[in-house]
Amino acid sequence: MTAASAANLARAAQSSEASIGIGVIGTGNRGAYLLRGAMEQPGVKVAALCDIKPDRLDSAATLAARDKPRTYTDYRRLLEQPDVGAIFIATPCDLHVEMAIAALKAGKHVYCEKPLGITPESIRELLRVARESKAIFQIGQQMRSDARLRKTIEKIHAGALGKVVMIKAQRHASEDLDHHGPSADWFFNAARSGDVIVEMSVHNLDVCNWVAASRPERAAGFGGTLVWVDDPPGRTNMDGYTVSYEYANGIKLSYTQVFFHPRGMPGGGSYYYVYTTEGAVDLTNATFYPRARDAQPVVLAEPEKTPPHAHVAAFFEAIRSGTTPFADLTVGATAALTAILGREAMYRRKVMTWPELGVPDL
Repeated sequence: MTAASAANLARAAQSSEASIGIGVIGTGNRGAYLLRGAMEQPGVKVAALCDIKPDRLDSAATLAARDKPRTYTDYRRLLEQPDVGAIFIATPCDLHVEMAIAALKAGKHVYCEKPLGITPESIRELLRVARESKAIFQIGQQMRSDARLRKTIEKIHAGALGKVVMIKAQRHASEDLDHHGPSADWFFNAARSGDVIVEMSVHNLDVCNWVAASRPERAAGFGGTLVWVDDPPGRTNMDGYTVSYEYANGIKLSYTQVFFHPRGMPGGGSYYYVYTTEGAVDLTNATFYPRARDAQPVVLAEPEKTPPHAHVAAFFEAIRSGTTPFADLTVGATAALTAILGREAMYRRKVMTWPELGVPDL
């Protein structure tokens, strides 16, 4: 790390009363949401914004007018700005690794939207750079900041509900993503998005990894473009698939994602059923259902409203305290590689093993 990079980190890790200057790279829907969240945090100043689309950049500049940020169309120039101590990356998936590596080398703390990366090779390089840096790195797997979910999983891990043996989860939507929406120019191109399992279901698979307290050892599955064939024209990502994983600790996972679950038919949306030797937990309603005859369901955690920008707040808390974020580099890499493992198993039509990804053990 250069002296200038070290100085940047020092500036961003000042006392809780000091201001942390931030830069946001990618100011579309997600970037604007993160920008709002950052502006709500105490001691945060928006120093710079970057986007290649003028309308998005103008909108973000208006939103952050309070702080009079500088604006750029080249993210590398933003990284040169000395009063930027922390970066938010909210660009299309294929740009995450490149930008995160550049930000780390420039001595910036990094909040990177999921997925961490879309290829094992790029993730391997990011891991190498990040582990040589002293910067805070947080992945945008915001379900890790859900208070009720965290309490429920803590109770599963405590062991009183039995040993986890299997997880069944899904992400079912009734419609395809908007074919003319703000992400349409890259989402349907699997080379840019990593395909839907990597771009979207990385959230759901991360929850499964969290519950399993492990990483997959192998995966197998089937999928394709089943309903929205060549719609929009040139589409290369899937609209439905099923994939199975076996974790290093023996836990089994069955997972499906579709974009054609009819609205009026029960069983849509997302859910996670965690089966144990003593019963099963529905993570959505934080309830344990014992297998014992006549046993009554047990609520593991009462409904609790998580602040809308809790994950952003956690990033700044980690910077100020110098602690590792709950959704750290390892969480992000494991989640992305889990999704990539499933994708490659489907693409290659074979049982795909973790060592075949060629990434050092996490």
